[in-house]
Order: sequence, then C-alpha cells, then structure tokens
Amino acid sequence: MNKALIIYGTRYGVTASTSEIIADTLRRSGLDVEVVDAKKQKVQDISEFDLIVVGSGIQMGKWTNEPQGFIKKHQNELSTKKVALFVSCGSANPLSEGEQKEKEMAEGRRKYLEDKAAELGVNPIALGFFGGCYNFTKMSWFFKRTLSSIKPKLESAGYKEKAGLYDLRDIEAVRAWSKRLAEMA
Repeated sequence: MNKALIIYGTRYGVTASTSEIIADTLRRSGLDVEVVDAKKQKVQDISEFDLIVVGSGIQMGKWTNEPQGFIKKHQNELSTKKVALFVSCGSANPLSEGEQKEKEMAEGRRKYLEDKAAELGVNPIALGFFGGCYNFTKMSWFFKRTLSSIKPKLESAGYKEKAGLYDLRDIEAVRAWSKRLAEMA
C-alpha cells in the first residue's frame, strides 16, 4: 500500500479542513495517509512516504512559513518522491466575472503554485488551487476593516454567511483533484 504524507500550514483552519478532505479521498482510494500540521509537528523523516502533499493558506499574497520550511529542509529527498502542492486562496474563486475572473485565477495559480514550486525547487505531479474562506470572527480588526467591503460582494455572489464565515471552496473540486492524485500515487 502506498503511503502519503499531507503536511500543511494554516492560519485560520481552512487549509487544515481541506487537508482532511484530501486525506479522506486518498484513503478511500486505498492509500495509507498521515496528516500533519507543520506548526504543531516537525517531520524529521519522509523516507517511508511515496507521496508528499504540501499545502498552505494564502494571506496577503504569502504562503505560511512552515510548509516552505518543510520543503527547504527536505528538498533533496523530495526530488526522489512524488510531490503535490495545493493552496487555499481567495484568488481561486475571485468575485469578478467572465474573462477577468479567468485572468485572476490564472494569475493566482501561477503566482501561488507554479512560481512557488520553481522558487522552492520542487517538480510537483499535481497543483491544487482551491478557494479559501473569509472568517470574520477570527480576523484581526485590521483585516476585518480592510475586507468589510467584500461582504456585500460575497453575498451577492451567493455565498452564505455562517457565523461570520464565508466558505469559497468547491469541495467536489477538492475531492476530484484528490482522486486524480491518488491515481498518480
């Protein structure tokens, strides 16, 4: 049985939740999966894993530090493994429409995945570009104030607020990506 490691960095828990959805899908496809929050646990040895999935939330255009540190630490060994990267990001589901939306999504995918892979020196077999969440109950006052203008746009786009949370993820797209990933593992 192939073994997979999913290691992620998250600020508000969205990437943790997305990691669990990926893990569940990989397990249903027959893989043995370990999920690690890179802030809480340092992975010392990756030799037992066939597939390494690294994920990060994006805030203010940046990955979380811990997944990047993991990749840098294990860069040599990762070159011998199947690696996949994913991000949870508002750019994956922008509130614009039509060509502008497609342009923003392509730019986000390039910036947060393709360019990041090149910067970190990894050659991933798959890139997952998933929507994020806007959780106004967990944001600092600065972000609440900065992002308050998008609330009406979120609601007009059909996103429902649940206790201050607007979830822009397409869970079925996450599962479909994970199923394709399992086939490559």
